[in-house]
Amino acid sequence: MSIIKEISENLQIGKAKNVKSLVQQALDEKMDPKTILDEGLLSGMAIIGEKFKNNEVFVPEVLVAARAMNAGLSILEPQLAQIGNEPVGKVVIGTIHGDLHDIGKNLVAMMLKGAGFEVHDLGVDVDASKYIEKAEEINADIICMSALLTTTMTNMQSVIDELQSKGLRDKYIIMVGGAPVNAKFAEQIGADYYTADAATCAETAKAAVSA
Repeated sequence: MSIIKEISENLQIGKAKNVKSLVQQALDEKMDPKTILDEGLLSGMAIIGEKFKNNEVFVPEVLVAARAMNAGLSILEPQLAQIGNEPVGKVVIGTIHGDLHDIGKNLVAMMLKGAGFEVHDLGVDVDASKYIEKAEEINADIICMSALLTTTMTNMQSVIDELQSKGLRDKYIIMVGGAPVNAKFAEQIGADYYTADAATCAETAKAAVSA
């Protein structure tokens, strides 16, 4: 089996130590860091994303796969920086103001990372100005907002309103999600996309930035 395939397969079963040493081995063998990233780590994570979407694996499996991916990335990132590897896009993500839930948001962040995005996670209870400051600072493509409560999801509107008032609304793709959120609500508040799960969010984000 090729080392790239081994990286992908070990990642899918969450063997972080193996992924780390295989990535190092691939670099020692002078393999292209971009190939290791795309065909090893990201392709493995894409398979997990697809399985997660089809209910073939669940949150715990996604979390261990993501941990394995991060272990591989820790070895690979300095090499990628040297060759000037460009991310697919830049994302600012957080759970909306007043809401302290983060499992769904963390999953989305991992899937976005697995799709090749540079992800800036602001954590939970994030207010409008924090989203906008960070998006402006890193020149983000996408702002992702998550909510788990019907009482907090309305706060997503204030982020969009503040972007409007600053004349920045058209600069960013706005994506929303979380248990109480749906497509109708996303449309009402003026968001660009609603997605029901983490894997779909990553796919939609990729399609949106390439469009």
